[in-house]
Amino acid sequence: MSSNAIATGRPQVAPLLQRWYVLIVMCAVYAINIAARYVVTTVFEPIRLELKLTDSGAAFLTGIPLALFYVVCGIPIAWLADRSNRRNIVAASLILWSGFTVLCGLSVTYWQFLVNRIGAGVGEAGATPPSTSIVSDCFPAERRPMALSVFALGAPLGAWLATDVAGGFAGAYGWRAAFYALGIPGILLGLLVFLTIREPRRGRLDAELGDHKASASQSLAFLWRQRAAYHVIMASGVCSLWGWGLVWWTPTFLLRTYGAITGHIHLIGGIAATVFAAWIMGRPFMLDPRRVLWLLGFVTGCATIPSMIAYWTHSLWLARLMFWAYVPAIYFFIGPCMALVLNLAPSHMRSTFTAWSVLVGNVFNLIVAPQAVGLLSDWFGGTHGADAASLRLALLVLAPTGFWATWHFFLAARTVVPEMKRAAGYSSA
Repeated sequence: MSSNAIATGRPQVAPLLQRWYVLIVMCAVYAINIAARYVVTTVFEPIRLELKLTDSGAAFLTGIPLALFYVVCGIPIAWLADRSNRRNIVAASLILWSGFTVLCGLSVTYWQFLVNRIGAGVGEAGATPPSTSIVSDCFPAERRPMALSVFALGAPLGAWLATDVAGGFAGAYGWRAAFYALGIPGILLGLLVFLTIREPRRGRLDAELGDHKASASQSLAFLWRQRAAYHVIMASGVCSLWGWGLVWWTPTFLLRTYGAITGHIHLIGGIAATVFAAWIMGRPFMLDPRRVLWLLGFVTGCATIPSMIAYWTHSLWLARLMFWAYVPAIYFFIGPCMALVLNLAPSHMRSTFTAWSVLVGNVFNLIVAPQAVGLLSDWFGGTHGADAASLRLALLVLAPTGFWATWHFFLAARTVVPEMKRAAGYSSA
């Protein structure tokens, strides 16, 4: 295989092996991104105990610093990605956040860990928007839901890396080793991206090659007019609030309540759900984006019910059964939502559209959900402090929000077809 994974300058689909190589490498980048973000949930209790923190204090340290700088830096980096070399941004971001992940493992004080989580957040902000934009220039519009569903395999793989692989290192060598196990391979992967992937011609598979450049205000104004894009972004964000917010606290909840963990649900269930999403999005009857949105709404709404039961029951076997019913669903929506956002954007605004989607998801997922659950758990715990019972109540407050996401999916279906045509027309205007 050529060391350059994409040929540039020709407005046609790249050769099969080349575009799939790019897709697989971008999937690996996404996996490291997810793993570095969520490894703190695996070692949450050791960090909390060593630094003598409350639930809300530990939630702030492990989630909000990364999320705030992810949010602050995400839009400017995405704007730059819409105007410059996306490959370089992905590679540099990966090396940056992986380096700070290693430094998290070297931290010995609260403030050192805080600063290094901030550094990781700055780096992670440059990953997903340019990665998905690159993938969109390897696959035509009708194949993007399938391709982005394959890309989304990085989510369950990343969760597995954070829980099983990094968790195994933490169990054998202490919690700091979990950060080394993810940071060092991430640096090496960043070098691979830089050396083996070439920047594709922007918008080469659309109506016209994307030589346009849009300001941040122009991109935001166009996004606001795309009501389907707004609802898809909100649906995806609320799914992150619901599913990933629950998952953030689930290892701690299970250890406090049952002295158990979830096992391989993320790896097996997440991969199965993502592969199924990729398969069904590739079927001819799913070419209508309204059917994609109806399916996403149906799956999310149905999965919300077992997510409520999982934290309500006091039976470990029933809780595990409910986890197997709802945890896969939090992976099902990722790829199709990414593809819908990309197809609702002109080619020269795709990184910015994706950045807004990532911003909303991370505000809900990394700021609102962990901190709100931590505060509620401390409040329900009262004077005796947070425990399994108080955390259960806090999670039960969060669980019904899956119905909110379902509502946004159905609203997006109303206008998605004409607005995709508008985005394609804007590219060729």
